[in-house]
Amino acid sequence: MTISTTLTEHVLNKLEGAKRTTGALAAASTAVKNEALRNMAAALWEQRAGIIAANAADVADAQAAGQLQARIDRLLLNETRILQMMEGLEQVAELADPVGEVLDKNELQNGLEITKLRVPMGVIAMIYESRPNVTVDATGLLIKTGNAIVLRGGREALRSNQALVAALRTGMQNAGLPIEAIQLIEMVDHASVDVLLEARGLVDLVIPRGGAGLIQRVVQNAKVPVIETGVGNCHVYVDKEADLAKAQPIVINAKTQRPSVCNAIETLLVHASVAANWLPQVARDLLARGVELRACAQSLAILKGANLAWQSGELLPATEEDWATEYLDFTLAVKVVGSLEEAMAHIAQYGSLHSEAIVTEDADAAETFLNGVDAAVVYHNASTRFTDGFEFGYGAEIGISTQKLHARGPMGLREMTSYKYVVRGEGQVRD
Repeated sequence: MTISTTLTEHVLNKLEGAKRTTGALAAASTAVKNEALRNMAAALWEQRAGIIAANAADVADAQAAGQLQARIDRLLLNETRILQMMEGLEQVAELADPVGEVLDKNELQNGLEITKLRVPMGVIAMIYESRPNVTVDATGLLIKTGNAIVLRGGREALRSNQALVAALRTGMQNAGLPIEAIQLIEMVDHASVDVLLEARGLVDLVIPRGGAGLIQRVVQNAKVPVIETGVGNCHVYVDKEADLAKAQPIVINAKTQRPSVCNAIETLLVHASVAANWLPQVARDLLARGVELRACAQSLAILKGANLAWQSGELLPATEEDWATEYLDFTLAVKVVGSLEEAMAHIAQYGSLHSEAIVTEDADAAETFLNGVDAAVVYHNASTRFTDGFEFGYGAEIGISTQKLHARGPMGLREMTSYKYVVRGEGQVRD
């Protein structure tokens, strides 16, 4: 694919502008960075009318294009969501600043003093789709850690992101920090991603957030370092020793509280000994909330035999593809399993290393699950919807890492830093 000179220059100019600010950001005090974050929150509220109007235009285009409701939900901004973004910035301001933290310190026999210090990474590029909240969450975390940020959002959220970045830059300027530390790529052709991925020397780290296609494209083509954030094919397993009074609200919450996000469950696994009596109960609750079920043969027989008023399309037989699908919508695959081991084997085959939960009162079964399931976050008697930097107390998050190097799970402040060694001497030379 030929990339136009204009597009390349647009992206490189943004990257170079961000790069020029890294020294000032790395030297900025915690107090100044916190002031910037609080000013950003204030500017979001002051400019909320313009932000909501810009977002309304993006939403209208998405609706006209026939986008699914789940995608429109991810795109939508209103005063409530702006307040949530503001709260995230305020929380980040309250958190301890990791920059300058001493990770290790020792003195050698020759008198050299070696200190390992936490430092910013430099320029971090975010590549993401229709989630304008990422624009604010990521910027807050990266400014707190002394990093410059280059944002490449999706075409469908361009006007929203432009309005948000204008407010965030106002907050930076009011704190005396360079506004060029926050850059938005406004040429949203697919080729702009390729330029970012090849910008060695200008980009220190790329973090993709979005669907499986976007993430794999970035991972497979990047010439700069990448943290892989994974899709969320998440499960709840209801064990034979589950307290079903706990299980029902956990499943309902994990599927329906916000189905368009990566920590919502896509498959419910139920032990055979409780399935006959309990599955119709939870299905009735799911059905009332508009959830479509894709059921294995055994669960299909149980549900069809229940006295439920099924409408066309609400209960379908599951296919092999259903077990591997991240629906991001009001659709849930259901499978009856004969044992804890079968549930764990299913998760190992189809899970995406994101978030997995067991509901049980059997402490041994819980420990077997928690220790044996390979995922960034594992739960006992709790909804997977808690896999979130805000919920974990990080103020916000850059994303959920499903890899095992450097960062895993919700990525907060520390995951956005590197370290360097500072060596102090008195004239020592090596023999």
